Amino acid sequence: MGQIGSESAVGGTMVERKSDREVVVTRTFDAPAHIVFAAWTTPELFMRWWAPKSTGMTLLSCDMDVRTGGGYRVAFGDDRATAMVFFGTYLEVVPNERLVWTNEEGDDGAITTVTFQEQDGKTLLMFHELYPSKDALDDAYIGMEGGMTEQFGQLDELLASLGADGA
Repeated sequence: MGQIGSESAVGGTMVERKSDREVVVTRTFDAPAHIVFAAWTTPELFMRWWAPKSTGMTLLSCDMDVRTGGGYRVAFGDDRATAMVFFGTYLEVVPNERLVWTNEEGDDGAITTVTFQEQDGKTLLMFHELYPSKDALDDAYIGMEGGMTEQFGQLDELLASLGADGA
C-alpha cells in the first residue's frame, strides 16, 4: 500500500498519495484541453480508453449526462449479467476545465475531481480522489498506480489518433 507522500511516475503519469484519504494522479497530454475533455465526457471516446486492456475487462456500456446534477453509469465485465457497475452524479461541470463527480456504488466511494489546464496546446490533467476514510483509500489504492498509468497511456494513444482537429 502506498504511504502518505509516496509517489511514482511511470510513462509520464505521476501517482501520489497526498494524505490518508487523498490520491492525485497527474499527466501532461499532447492535445488541447477541449479534446482531452471530450475524451472524458463523450461515451464513444471514453469507452475506447477507460478500461485497462491488461485486465481483460471490457467496458460494456457507458451512459453520461455531463452537466451539473447529471449522472453517469458504466458497466465492465465479460457479459452484462455479471458486469460491475459504477455510477454517480456530476457535482460540477466546467467545460474544458473541470469535472467533479461522486462514486456511489458503495459506502466508500470517493469524490473525484479532474482538472484540465492547457498551455501551449498541451493539457496538464490532474485526477484527484478524496475518500471518506483511510481504509477506503487503502482498498482502492491497490492496483491504482498500474491501472491509472495504463489508462492514461491508452488515453494518450486515443488523443494521438484523434489529432489536433479531432473530437
